[in-house]
Amino acid sequence: MTRHATISRCTNETTINLQLTLDGSGQVHCNTGVGFLDHMLTLWAAHGVFDLRVEASGDLHVDAHHTTEDVGICLGLAWKEALGNAMGIVRFASGIFPMDDALVDVAVDLGNRPYLHFDIPFPKTKIGTFDAELVQEFWHAFVTNARLNLHLVARHGHNLHHLSEATFKGVGVSLYRAIQVDPRKQGVPSTKGVL
Repeated sequence: MTRHATISRCTNETTINLQLTLDGSGQVHCNTGVGFLDHMLTLWAAHGVFDLRVEASGDLHVDAHHTTEDVGICLGLAWKEALGNAMGIVRFASGIFPMDDALVDVAVDLGNRPYLHFDIPFPKTKIGTFDAELVQEFWHAFVTNARLNLHLVARHGHNLHHLSEATFKGVGVSLYRAIQVDPRKQGVPSTKGVL
């Protein structure tokens, strides 16, 4: 079974073409025009062992907001489509992820109930040329469109790049764990009989 999706989205602000394979080998090509976003997406896919290809163009003369948010939307849509009926998956996963000074708790539930809890201290400042607040915007867009539950809590850390990196790596690893198929599980992973 290959869980794969291709999403194309064109608005007055962005044009995005995205391909995602959940059962991949960590092959990544990201060209969004936003270097920090490309770096984070590469970490997410590599540590989640997903294959990801993103080509995006956006109104970067304004700022990176629309491009970052819309890539999150497209990745969420691709995730939902690629996951399909979620038969037999583990569904839940969590972990504690370090990156130098940063330590971030990540917990996911692929239960078709979108919710983001984001407790990571990103003041309105820059990571290089990237607006740090866009990390939360990205995850909000992803969670809403992927229809999953994601909790991100920083235990400590002061370097914003490291906090971001621990977050993206941790989400990648946690999602990898949550989508594994357990042969002992029959049907959808819910006592309701539906996600």
